[in-house]
Amino acid sequence: MKPILLKVAGLQSYREQQEIDFGSLTETGLFGIFGPTGSGKSSLLDAITLAMYGKVERAVNGTQGIMNHSEDQLSVAFTFELTSSSGPRRYRVERKFKRTGDQSVSNTISRFIEITADGDHVMADKLADVTRCVEEHIGLKMDDFTRAVVLPQGKFAEFLSLRGVDRRQMLQRLFHLEQYGDGLALKLSRRVKENEAALRALEAEQQGLGSAGKADVEAAAERLQEAVRQAADCRKRLDEAVQRAERYARIRELQDERARREEQRQALLAQEADILLLEQKLGKSDEAGKMLPALKAWRSAEEAWKSRLARAEGQEVQA
Repeated sequence: MKPILLKVAGLQSYREQQEIDFGSLTETGLFGIFGPTGSGKSSLLDAITLAMYGKVERAVNGTQGIMNHSEDQLSVAFTFELTSSSGPRRYRVERKFKRTGDQSVSNTISRFIEITADGDHVMADKLADVTRCVEEHIGLKMDDFTRAVVLPQGKFAEFLSLRGVDRRQMLQRLFHLEQYGDGLALKLSRRVKENEAALRALEAEQQGLGSAGKADVEAAAERLQEAVRQAADCRKRLDEAVQRAERYARIRELQDERARREEQRQALLAQEADILLLEQKLGKSDEAGKMLPALKAWRSAEEAWKSRLARAEGQEVQA
Protein backbone atom coordinates (compact mmCIF):
# COMPACT_ATOMS: atom_id res chain seq x y z
CA MET A 1 0.00 0.00 0.00
CA LYS A 2 1.38 3.40 -1.01
CA PRO A 3 -0.05 6.51 0.77
CA ILE A 4 -1.09 9.32 -1.59
CA LEU A 5 -3.08 11.96 0.33
CA LEU A 6 -4.43 12.40 3.86
CA LYS A 7 -7.05 14.97 4.88
CA VAL A 8 -7.96 15.37 8.53
CA ALA A 9 -10.05 17.89 10.51
CA GLY A 10 -11.28 17.89 14.11
CA LEU A 11 -9.05 15.01 15.18
CA GLN A 12 -7.25 15.58 18.47
CA SER A 13 -4.86 18.56 17.97
CA TYR A 14 -5.84 19.05 14.30
CA ARG A 15 -8.81 21.37 14.66
CA GLU A 16 -8.68 22.90 11.16
CA GLN A 17 -8.49 20.71 8.08
CA GLN A 18 -4.96 19.64 7.22
CA GLU A 19 -3.70 17.94 4.05
CA ILE A 20 -0.59 15.81 3.79
CA ASP A 21 0.53 15.07 0.25
CA PHE A 22 2.50 11.86 0.47
CA GLY A 23 3.16 11.96 -3.28
CA SER A 24 5.83 14.61 -2.89
CA LEU A 25 7.15 12.97 0.28
CA THR A 26 7.61 9.55 -1.34
CA GLU A 27 9.41 10.79 -4.45
CA THR A 28 12.75 9.75 -2.97
CA GLY A 29 11.32 6.52 -1.61
CA LEU A 30 11.78 7.34 2.07
CA PHE A 31 10.59 10.14 4.34
CA GLY A 32 10.28 10.84 8.04
CA ILE A 33 7.84 12.65 10.35
CA PHE A 34 9.70 14.66 12.99
CA GLY A 35 8.63 17.03 15.73
CA PRO A 36 8.58 17.56 19.48
CA THR A 37 6.38 15.51 21.79
CA GLY A 38 2.74 16.45 21.43
CA SER A 39 3.15 18.02 17.99
CA GLY A 40 0.73 15.49 16.43
CA LYS A 41 3.01 12.89 14.81
CA SER A 42 1.05 9.92 16.20
CA SER A 43 -2.22 11.70 15.40
CA LEU A 44 -1.39 11.39 11.70
CA LEU A 45 -1.11 7.61 12.10
CA ASP A 46 -4.35 7.69 14.11
CA ALA A 47 -6.01 9.57 11.23
CA ILE A 48 -4.92 6.89 8.74
CA THR A 49 -6.14 4.09 11.03
CA LEU A 50 -9.44 5.89 11.69
CA ALA A 51 -10.02 6.33 7.96
CA MET A 52 -9.22 2.71 7.19
CA TYR A 53 -11.00 0.95 10.08
CA GLY A 54 -13.30 3.52 11.69
CA LYS A 55 -11.48 3.51 15.02
CA VAL A 56 -8.15 4.33 16.65
CA GLU A 57 -6.10 1.58 18.26
CA ARG A 58 -4.97 3.58 21.30
CA ALA A 59 -8.38 5.23 21.98
CA VAL A 60 -10.82 3.83 24.55
CA ASN A 61 -13.48 1.80 22.72
CA GLY A 62 -11.76 2.79 19.49
CA THR A 63 -13.28 6.31 19.22
CA GLN A 64 -13.64 7.78 22.71
CA GLY A 65 -11.77 11.06 23.19
CA ILE A 66 -10.43 11.34 19.61
CA MET A 67 -12.30 14.53 18.67
CA ASN A 68 -10.86 17.99 19.31
CA HIS A 69 -12.55 19.46 22.40
CA SER A 70 -13.54 22.63 20.54
CA GLU A 71 -15.17 20.82 17.58
CA ASP A 72 -18.38 18.87 17.11
CA GLN A 73 -17.42 17.35 13.77
CA LEU A 74 -14.52 15.13 12.75
CA SER A 75 -13.58 14.06 9.21
CA VAL A 76 -10.79 11.98 7.69
CA ALA A 77 -10.08 11.04 4.08
CA PHE A 78 -7.17 8.82 3.10
CA THR A 79 -6.13 8.13 -0.48
CA PHE A 80 -3.78 5.21 -1.16
CA GLU A 81 -2.56 3.12 -4.05
CA LEU A 82 -2.35 -0.66 -4.43
CA THR A 83 -0.33 -2.49 -7.07
CA SER A 84 -1.82 -5.56 -8.73
CA SER A 85 -1.15 -7.68 -11.80
CA SER A 86 -3.31 -5.28 -13.83
CA GLY A 87 -1.34 -2.24 -12.63
CA PRO A 88 -1.71 0.36 -9.86
CA ARG A 89 -5.21 1.17 -8.58
CA ARG A 90 -6.16 4.08 -6.31
CA TYR A 91 -8.76 4.13 -3.56
CA ARG A 92 -10.03 6.70 -1.06
CA VAL A 93 -11.63 6.01 2.31
CA GLU A 94 -13.78 8.78 3.82
CA ARG A 95 -15.32 8.88 7.28
CA LYS A 96 -17.10 11.57 9.27
CA PHE A 97 -18.12 11.61 12.93
CA LYS A 98 -20.20 13.86 15.17
CA ARG A 99 -20.04 14.44 18.89
CA THR A 100 -22.64 12.60 21.01
CA GLY A 101 -21.11 13.29 24.44
CA ASP A 102 -18.11 14.72 26.19
CA GLN A 103 -15.93 11.84 25.06
CA SER A 104 -18.08 9.78 22.69
CA VAL A 105 -18.66 10.21 18.95
CA SER A 106 -20.77 8.41 16.33
CA ASN A 107 -20.09 7.73 12.68
CA THR A 108 -22.25 9.64 10.20
CA ILE A 109 -20.57 8.95 6.86
CA SER A 110 -18.38 6.07 5.65
CA ARG A 111 -17.40 5.55 2.04
CA PHE A 112 -14.93 3.35 0.15
CA ILE A 113 -14.22 4.85 -3.29
CA GLU A 114 -12.20 3.64 -6.25
CA ILE A 115 -10.54 6.46 -8.19
CA THR A 116 -10.39 5.86 -11.93
CA ALA A 117 -9.85 7.90 -15.07
CA ASP A 118 -13.63 7.90 -15.58
CA GLY A 119 -14.24 9.35 -12.12
CA ASP A 120 -14.91 8.17 -8.58
CA HIS A 121 -16.89 4.95 -8.00
CA VAL A 122 -18.35 4.33 -4.54
CA MET A 123 -17.87 0.65 -3.71
CA ALA A 124 -19.35 0.77 -0.16
CA ASP A 125 -21.15 3.40 1.90
CA LYS A 126 -21.90 1.68 5.22
CA LEU A 127 -19.63 1.50 8.25
CA ALA A 128 -19.19 -2.29 8.30
CA ASP A 129 -19.10 -2.62 4.50
CA VAL A 130 -16.38 0.00 4.18
CA THR A 131 -14.22 -1.75 6.78
CA ARG A 132 -14.81 -5.06 5.02
CA CYS A 133 -13.70 -3.55 1.68
CA VAL A 134 -10.54 -2.23 3.29
CA GLU A 135 -9.71 -5.63 4.76
CA GLU A 136 -10.39 -7.37 1.45
CA HIS A 137 -8.29 -4.98 -0.63
CA ILE A 138 -5.22 -4.63 1.59
CA GLY A 139 -5.53 -8.08 3.17
CA LEU A 140 -5.06 -6.85 6.74
CA LYS A 141 -7.32 -6.57 9.73
CA MET A 142 -6.87 -3.63 12.10
CA ASP A 143 -4.64 -5.55 14.53
CA ASP A 144 -2.36 -6.59 11.66
CA PHE A 145 -2.39 -3.08 10.20
CA THR A 146 -1.34 -1.44 13.46
CA ARG A 147 1.39 -4.04 14.00
CA ALA A 148 2.85 -4.19 10.51
CA VAL A 149 2.08 -0.78 8.90
CA VAL A 150 1.41 2.01 11.40
CA LEU A 151 3.15 0.64 14.44
CA PRO A 152 2.13 2.97 17.35
CA GLN A 153 4.52 4.11 20.02
CA GLY A 154 5.51 1.34 22.41
CA LYS A 155 4.11 -1.38 20.14
CA PHE A 156 7.33 -2.45 18.46
CA ALA A 157 8.26 -4.75 21.34
CA GLU A 158 4.76 -6.25 21.21
CA PHE A 159 5.19 -6.91 17.49
CA LEU A 160 8.49 -8.67 18.07
CA SER A 161 7.06 -10.74 20.93
CA LEU A 162 4.02 -12.03 19.05
CA ARG A 163 3.33 -15.67 19.74
CA GLY A 164 3.71 -18.21 16.98
CA VAL A 165 -0.01 -18.52 16.26
CA ASP A 166 -0.64 -14.76 16.16
CA ARG A 167 2.45 -14.10 14.06
CA ARG A 168 1.58 -16.90 11.64
CA GLN A 169 -1.99 -15.66 11.21
CA MET A 170 -0.83 -12.07 10.68
CA LEU A 171 1.69 -13.13 8.02
CA GLN A 172 -0.95 -15.26 6.35
CA ARG A 173 -3.27 -12.27 6.03
CA LEU A 174 -0.42 -9.98 5.06
CA PHE A 175 0.76 -12.18 2.17
CA HIS A 176 -2.63 -13.82 1.38
CA LEU A 177 -1.42 -17.25 2.43
CA GLU A 178 -4.56 -18.36 4.27
CA GLN A 179 -5.11 -21.24 1.86
CA TYR A 180 -1.64 -22.54 2.68
CA GLY A 181 -1.85 -21.84 6.42
CA ASP A 182 -4.93 -22.21 8.58
CA GLY A 183 -7.05 -23.11 5.55
CA LEU A 184 -4.71 -25.97 4.65
CA ALA A 185 -4.52 -27.03 8.30
CA LEU A 186 -8.31 -27.09 8.46
CA LYS A 187 -8.49 -29.23 5.31
CA LEU A 188 -5.84 -31.57 6.69
CA SER A 189 -7.67 -31.81 10.01
CA ARG A 190 -10.93 -32.59 8.20
CA ARG A 191 -9.18 -35.20 6.05
CA VAL A 192 -7.57 -36.78 9.12
CA LYS A 193 -10.96 -37.02 10.82
CA GLU A 194 -12.49 -38.56 7.71
CA ASN A 195 -9.64 -41.09 7.46
CA GLU A 196 -9.95 -41.93 11.15
CA ALA A 197 -13.70 -42.45 10.75
CA ALA A 198 -13.10 -44.68 7.71
CA LEU A 199 -10.43 -46.62 9.63
CA ARG A 200 -12.79 -47.17 12.56
CA ALA A 201 -15.48 -48.37 10.15
CA LEU A 202 -13.03 -50.82 8.56
CA GLU A 203 -11.86 -52.05 11.95
CA ALA A 204 -15.46 -52.60 13.03
CA GLU A 205 -16.17 -54.47 9.79
CA GLN A 206 -13.01 -56.53 10.26
CA GLN A 207 -14.05 -57.43 13.78
CA GLY A 208 -17.40 -58.54 12.42
CA LEU A 209 -15.67 -60.68 9.78
CA GLY A 210 -13.16 -62.10 12.22
CA SER A 211 -9.51 -62.93 11.62
CA ALA A 212 -8.27 -63.10 8.02
CA GLY A 213 -4.86 -64.79 8.39
CA LYS A 214 -3.52 -67.50 6.06
CA ALA A 215 -4.66 -70.32 8.33
CA ASP A 216 -8.10 -68.70 8.67
CA VAL A 217 -8.38 -68.36 4.89
CA GLU A 218 -7.42 -72.04 4.38
CA ALA A 219 -9.90 -73.11 7.06
CA ALA A 220 -12.55 -70.97 5.42
CA ALA A 221 -11.77 -72.60 2.04
CA GLU A 222 -12.17 -76.06 3.58
CA ARG A 223 -15.45 -75.02 5.18
CA LEU A 224 -16.56 -73.67 1.82
CA GLN A 225 -15.78 -76.98 0.09
CA GLU A 226 -17.63 -78.87 2.81
CA ALA A 227 -20.54 -76.48 2.44
CA VAL A 228 -20.52 -77.11 -1.33
CA ARG A 229 -20.61 -80.88 -0.75
CA GLN A 230 -23.41 -80.52 1.76
CA ALA A 231 -25.28 -78.30 -0.64
CA ALA A 232 -24.95 -80.92 -3.42
CA ASP A 233 -26.15 -83.66 -1.05
CA CYS A 234 -29.07 -81.50 0.06
CA ARG A 235 -29.92 -80.76 -3.57
CA LYS A 236 -29.93 -84.52 -4.34
CA ARG A 237 -32.15 -85.27 -1.38
CA LEU A 238 -34.40 -82.43 -2.40
CA ASP A 239 -34.79 -83.86 -5.92
CA GLU A 240 -35.66 -87.26 -4.48
CA ALA A 241 -38.13 -85.68 -2.10
CA VAL A 242 -39.73 -83.79 -4.99
CA GLN A 243 -40.09 -87.00 -6.97
CA ARG A 244 -41.62 -88.80 -3.98
CA ALA A 245 -43.95 -85.88 -3.42
CA GLU A 246 -45.08 -86.03 -7.05
CA ARG A 247 -45.62 -89.81 -6.81
CA TYR A 248 -47.55 -89.47 -3.57
CA ALA A 249 -49.61 -86.69 -5.08
CA ARG A 250 -50.59 -89.00 -7.97
CA ILE A 251 -51.48 -91.73 -5.51
CA ARG A 252 -53.53 -89.27 -3.53
CA GLU A 253 -55.38 -88.23 -6.69
CA LEU A 254 -56.14 -91.88 -7.50
CA GLN A 255 -57.33 -92.49 -3.95
CA ASP A 256 -59.62 -89.50 -4.19
CA GLU A 257 -61.00 -90.80 -7.51
CA ARG A 258 -61.55 -94.22 -6.00
CA ALA A 259 -63.37 -92.69 -3.06
CA ARG A 260 -65.66 -90.77 -5.42
CA ARG A 261 -66.40 -93.89 -7.44
CA GLU A 262 -67.14 -95.86 -4.23
CA GLU A 263 -69.56 -93.17 -3.15
CA GLN A 264 -71.30 -93.42 -6.51
CA ARG A 265 -71.45 -97.23 -6.20
CA GLN A 266 -72.93 -97.05 -2.73
CA ALA A 267 -75.50 -94.56 -3.99
CA LEU A 268 -76.45 -96.97 -6.79
CA LEU A 269 -76.64 -99.86 -4.34
CA ALA A 270 -78.99 -97.82 -2.20
CA GLN A 271 -81.24 -97.42 -5.30
CA GLU A 272 -81.07 -101.14 -6.28
CA ALA A 273 -84.63 -102.01 -5.09
CA ASP A 274 -86.09 -99.10 -6.98
CA ILE A 275 -84.09 -100.06 -10.04
CA LEU A 276 -85.40 -103.69 -9.83
CA LEU A 277 -88.95 -102.40 -9.52
CA LEU A 278 -88.42 -100.19 -12.53
CA GLU A 279 -86.92 -103.09 -14.42
CA GLN A 280 -90.02 -105.17 -13.60
CA LYS A 281 -92.30 -102.40 -14.73
CA LEU A 282 -90.21 -102.05 -17.84
CA GLY A 283 -90.54 -105.79 -18.52
CA LYS A 284 -94.31 -105.70 -18.12
CA SER A 285 -94.41 -102.65 -20.35
CA ASP A 286 -92.56 -104.63 -23.04
CA GLU A 287 -95.05 -107.52 -22.74
CA ALA A 288 -97.98 -105.13 -22.91
CA GLY A 289 -96.44 -103.56 -25.95
CA LYS A 290 -96.32 -106.95 -27.61
CA MET A 291 -100.04 -107.59 -26.80
CA LEU A 292 -101.11 -104.12 -27.88
CA PRO A 293 -101.66 -105.00 -31.60
CA ALA A 294 -103.88 -107.97 -30.70
CA LEU A 295 -105.80 -105.82 -28.24
CA LYS A 296 -106.25 -103.17 -30.85
CA ALA A 297 -107.45 -105.80 -33.36
CA TRP A 298 -109.88 -107.28 -30.78
CA ARG A 299 -111.21 -103.83 -29.97
CA SER A 300 -111.65 -103.11 -33.68
CA ALA A 301 -113.43 -106.43 -34.19
CA GLU A 302 -115.63 -105.76 -31.15
CA GLU A 303 -116.57 -102.38 -32.48
CA ALA A 304 -117.28 -103.85 -35.93
CA TRP A 305 -119.47 -106.59 -34.35
CA LYS A 306 -121.32 -104.04 -32.28
CA SER A 307 -121.87 -101.98 -35.39
CA ARG A 308 -123.23 -104.97 -37.36
CA LEU A 309 -125.41 -105.94 -34.40
CA ALA A 310 -126.85 -102.49 -34.22
CA ARG A 311 -127.65 -102.48 -37.91
CA ALA A 312 -129.30 -105.87 -37.65
CA GLU A 313 -131.43 -104.79 -34.77
CA GLY A 314 -132.45 -101.75 -36.72
CA GLN A 315 -133.61 -103.80 -39.65
CA GLU A 316 -135.68 -106.07 -37.39
CA VAL A 317 -137.46 -103.13 -35.96
CA GLN A 318 -138.34 -101.84 -39.37
CA ALA A 319 -139.71 -105.21 -40.40
